[in-house]
Amino acid sequence: MSESAVDAADAEAAATEFRRTIAAIESQVSTSIVGQREAIRGVMICLVLGGHALLEGVPGIGKTSMVHAFAGALGMTHNRIQFTPDLMPADITGTVVLVDRPDQGPQLVFQPGPLFGGLILADEINRASPRTQSALLEAMQEGTVTLGNDTHQLPQPFSVLATQNPIEMQGTYPLPEAQLDRFLLKLHFDYPTLDELTAVVRRTTDLPPRAAPVSDGETLLRMGAFARSVPAASPVLDYASRLVIALQPREGAAESVRSYVRLGPSPRGAQALTLAGSVSALISGRHHLAYEDIRSVALPALRHRLILTFDAERNGVTADDIVAEVVRDLREDAP
Repeated sequence: MSESAVDAADAEAAATEFRRTIAAIESQVSTSIVGQREAIRGVMICLVLGGHALLEGVPGIGKTSMVHAFAGALGMTHNRIQFTPDLMPADITGTVVLVDRPDQGPQLVFQPGPLFGGLILADEINRASPRTQSALLEAMQEGTVTLGNDTHQLPQPFSVLATQNPIEMQGTYPLPEAQLDRFLLKLHFDYPTLDELTAVVRRTTDLPPRAAPVSDGETLLRMGAFARSVPAASPVLDYASRLVIALQPREGAAESVRSYVRLGPSPRGAQALTLAGSVSALISGRHHLAYEDIRSVALPALRHRLILTFDAERNGVTADDIVAEVVRDLREDAP
């Protein structure tokens, strides 16, 4: 058998194991969470890539429970940080404390904060002050925490899953644009259907089911490396770039973009499209990035990277509306 045939067989086996592991994890999460299939898939994509997700939905809809379910299915260390207005940066990153050791005398010792966990639930992240929110930037981008002259490496894999309530604005702070850009995907939680709500109510008197571990952090790291190796043809990469450029409010853009978008996605938006699209391709049984993979992740990858004008809010135009319109009108072949 030729070397190329062996490589192809290995790739096929790795892709099959990739899909099997994804299915097993999502199945375990679904034992605790009713519905929310798109949100489960979006979180799964983020965890595979070591990315971060912003989970948005009204209270009581399962955002926090989903994070706990993923931690259980992956057997990962996870910490919950309840964001409040009085939360300080040192409360999440950790601090240096003076410890008196009998054999060495007083010493300054770094005491790690709750950020030092594999899976971090940042609950109601928009209730903390911008100062505390900004403390997450280095951790989310670099995977490190710096205090003074010392830089501390966070454990790997490391992902932040942040929740926020889109309705209640009193006592909240808008997330800085630079922080929003660090989230790989922004996922919306839908209100349950009648059947789903009935299933939730039926479970009320029972012990809540717990997700059993079916994978681990090391497996996630291998899956992430495999997803990043998915080949992508130049026209598909060009399509992702053109999609991001089409959302910039400049001459030649669609009327809705020029009227309602103040600032379009950064280059991280194109990176998010290709990375998340690669995982979507593997889940769908493809060994290469395709146009449909870019389209399938366009909304969660780009909706939080658009800064809209006041006219958009006044006219009830959302980021989802604009992204969907541009995706619909953008040709696969470059004009």
